[in-house]
Amino acid sequence: MSTRERLQSRSVPEGGTRGDAGSNGRPPREHDAVVIGAGPAGLAAALALKDRGVRPLIVDRADRIASSWHQRYEGLRLNTWRRNSQLPDRPFPKGIPAFPTREQVIEYLERHADEDGIEIRLRTAAERIERDDGGWLVRTTAGELRAPEVVVATGYENRPVIPDWSGRDEWNGQILHSSEYRNAEPFRGRNVLVAGPGSSGMEIAHELAEGGTAKVWLAVRTPPNILGRHGPAGIPGDAIAVVLWHLPAWFGDRFTRFARKAEYGDLSEYGLSVPEEGVISRARRLGKAPAIVDEDVIEAIKDGRIEVVAAVEALDAEGIELADGERVEPDAMICATGFRRALEPLVGHLDVLDENGVPRARGGEATVKGLFFIGYVPRPGGIGFMAKEAKRAAKSIAREFQSRSPAS
Repeated sequence: MSTRERLQSRSVPEGGTRGDAGSNGRPPREHDAVVIGAGPAGLAAALALKDRGVRPLIVDRADRIASSWHQRYEGLRLNTWRRNSQLPDRPFPKGIPAFPTREQVIEYLERHADEDGIEIRLRTAAERIERDDGGWLVRTTAGELRAPEVVVATGYENRPVIPDWSGRDEWNGQILHSSEYRNAEPFRGRNVLVAGPGSSGMEIAHELAEGGTAKVWLAVRTPPNILGRHGPAGIPGDAIAVVLWHLPAWFGDRFTRFARKAEYGDLSEYGLSVPEEGVISRARRLGKAPAIVDEDVIEAIKDGRIEVVAAVEALDAEGIELADGERVEPDAMICATGFRRALEPLVGHLDVLDENGVPRARGGEATVKGLFFIGYVPRPGGIGFMAKEAKRAAKSIAREFQSRSPAS
């Protein structure tokens, strides 16, 4: 049985326990910690806990590990350097390129999910977390789980969002979210509008332009900050961004503006003016990542194979009205319009979210005793930072267990 098949068949018996007390004298319990989410953040949390001698159980509503990676377009590559994208103390294998492909990331995540000591229950959606006699009760579609510690790691990209444009139900064309896009083949010979100029939107537009699509528009509401996947002297762009993050925002903003101009020139004549708010300032204020792209994407915009247009304003039966009053009539629209965290049904009643639905405490710190959120801090080198969060949380959780132990 392959690793993937073995993971898809993984389950924990309903109502079962995890066995006898460990050598540290702890009494038997069902689970030391429940980790909600089997993507990079959840796996990072579970591995860090395992490394600290804490027994985690991962639950996920999907039927496979890293389901969001399986669902993304085939040409996807990590925007971040592999050294900044590692699970806790688990580097990518030798021979993996600087920016691993979608399939290489999936294989890497699946291999470490299959490590001894990691229990996984797939096809199990966590619906609500409640306080439970000093610990936590997790209500799931497969029953209740109790544990003294819970890590929520469902991620920023949890629920796809398509704006409710006026006339959306009237349009005769095809609408799909970028998470549903796989490759350019179904769009060969067709006219397609991509809404959203982030990394995914730009990459999908480029893939369509290269893949035989008749016409490609890229609709832009807010001009994006743009960083090259490869920075000056071939240094990965996110490696530079990680350093800039720890410096004053004004310096990072100026540096990245200079790098953009030096690499791509003035893109305003192509519809991509430089935004007033810089890369670092915008990331810190709104959690918005820049568009990280290869030079080929910008060249496709410059030579007209991708036409940048104004934002989508409304739809009707025949076409799309843009914010500047112009109209286009594509056969299909791919919406690279983002995701919601959608944490409210799970923890909204616990007063642990701010007005934007973001956990009040992040970075590996407990929001309240025994409840942690991993993967909700937008930072350069995202997976690598999740690993740091996970190790910090695991250290705190292990310390809690040691304080409860009779031997302590």
